[in-house]
Amino acid sequence: MFQDQFLNELRLRWKKLQTKMQETSTQGLFISSNVNLYYVSGRVFSGYIYLPAEGDPLFFVRRPVGLSGQGVIYIRKPEEIGTYFQEHGITFPKTLTLETDSISYNEYQRYEAIFQPETVLNGTALLRNARNLKTDWEIEQIRRSGILHTQVYETIPSLYRPGMTDIELSIEIERQSRLAGSLGLFRIFGQSMEIFMGSLLAGENADNPSPYDFAMGGAGQDPSLPVGGNGTPLREGMAVMVDMGGNFTGYTTDMSRVFSIGSLTDLAYRAHECSLAIQDEIERTARPGTPAKELYNIAAGMAAEAGLADYFMGHAQKAGFVGHGIGIEINEGPVLAPRSKDILAENMVFALEPKFVIPGVGAVGIENSFAVQKDGLEKLTLCEEKILILS
Repeated sequence: MFQDQFLNELRLRWKKLQTKMQETSTQGLFISSNVNLYYVSGRVFSGYIYLPAEGDPLFFVRRPVGLSGQGVIYIRKPEEIGTYFQEHGITFPKTLTLETDSISYNEYQRYEAIFQPETVLNGTALLRNARNLKTDWEIEQIRRSGILHTQVYETIPSLYRPGMTDIELSIEIERQSRLAGSLGLFRIFGQSMEIFMGSLLAGENADNPSPYDFAMGGAGQDPSLPVGGNGTPLREGMAVMVDMGGNFTGYTTDMSRVFSIGSLTDLAYRAHECSLAIQDEIERTARPGTPAKELYNIAAGMAAEAGLADYFMGHAQKAGFVGHGIGIEINEGPVLAPRSKDILAENMVFALEPKFVIPGVGAVGIENSFAVQKDGLEKLTLCEEKILILS
């Protein structure tokens, strides 16, 4: 099922989850979503994981064939899990935790019928809270993604050709990412969130509102995916914000950089410098124990002090945050927002993205990924941060 040298890493994750289970007096955690199957086993498979409050998990596999190892049981349907419990004398949990934010009502009923618990708890928050604190191995995967992500961004000036549209440049960056090893798939929590490898926003399209909870919107090419590039021709005086995800290891980095076609307005450059100043101040301030909302307030306060509040985190439509956790999914905890209850802790990883939208010009600002270390922040995406002219 997994390589022996990876077992110690997985045991750290199982213990973390079991500690949280014991805090809520849950006796069994039942997992069926790809994200959490990957987190608990190190791979995606069609099937389920049952993690007891004590002891090793059981892996109930439907596909692919050929997996083996301790705790691996092949089944055709989930009802066979109940039969397995009965035949092997395994106690059914009185309190069962399910991923109720991720499964359908039919799945909920089916799993409840298999285990017949007295109480069912929502395990989505438990799993997401556990994943907020990365292991050293996970942070190293994010570091590796950051290195490859940076290498791709460094090629962007060479990918530009005069007369391109935003979509054409985006395709070239996506191609470069795939050649560098990008997995292509970017997992997002929540059924109302969708994106393809990230977005490239040029000129006025950055001010197009999107229904999705991203920092910047964009109209997209079709109402079926209303976010990102919309075919805007890249023209003189236009800002081009590249916000492509860096999923090279199963763990994602998030990074935005701004390019321009020719020169931009003084207001755009002033806003970009404010974004860099916000980042510097948060790097100086953030430590384990810092409330996430405090970091948002620093960013919003500096934008207001600079007279840029009207453009901060959007213009026609504003985002209600300035940063978000990253990991297996692009939107994990902590959330850097004015009402966030998250507190920074060592081994959290988040993207900080103070951005501005300047009407008639486009989006400017910065986004980098950071790991929270015991003495401050470690920047994981190290790439030129000034606005680069494409020519």
